[in-house]
Amino acid sequence: MKQHSVREAWLEDAVKHLEPVFSRAGYAIPPVRVSCGFPASSSPRTTLGQCWPRQRSEGGVNEIFISPKIDDPVQLLDTLVHELCHAVDDCFSGHGEDFKGIAQTVGLEGPARMAHATEELIVKLMMISQELGPYPHKAIIFPPPRASNASRSKAKCGQCGYEVTLLKKWASYGAPICPKDHIRMLEDVPETIENTSDYDSESVGKGAKKAPDEIRRAIS
Repeated sequence: MKQHSVREAWLEDAVKHLEPVFSRAGYAIPPVRVSCGFPASSSPRTTLGQCWPRQRSEGGVNEIFISPKIDDPVQLLDTLVHELCHAVDDCFSGHGEDFKGIAQTVGLEGPARMAHATEELIVKLMMISQELGPYPHKAIIFPPPRASNASRSKAKCGQCGYEVTLLKKWASYGAPICPKDHIRMLEDVPETIENTSDYDSESVGKGAKKAPDEIRRAIS
């Protein structure tokens, strides 16, 4: 079993181990760079993978990013296979028929945007993950807890119910006086609210027809 100390080294080695999966299906993986990183064109809360077309890279290669939310090797390889299908197509068809054909041939199933490994491919990915050894990364919990209006200190009049939000810098002065009943209002105990997250993956489309820097979104 190998031991990788750098995430990108593990990912590069993973691409080499996945080459037979694509070659048996009749496809060659083009030159790619794979990194651990959040996507640039959509919310990192909903995206697990992203592939950029070669024309968007100064190096002339497909750039693939795998979300740092993932640390399970098999899930990571599953996502990587999906993004490599986009690389084979150079993101030309998005999730159109050409992508579907590549994905199904290499062993992905389900709706194109969420195409994932079949049970047969999962077995292969498990074997590859054992050869690669541990993925040198621990998942980032995303999104982090985020304050909302409900988590801020508030003050409420005990008689009329008039309510205001107390800004942190003024909360130390205590609750204000109700403008209607002219009595000191009561502070409410704030609640903690966290964002929720779900899973998806994304590829960046090839030719944007509007502004040069506009990216066509394609959730996969």
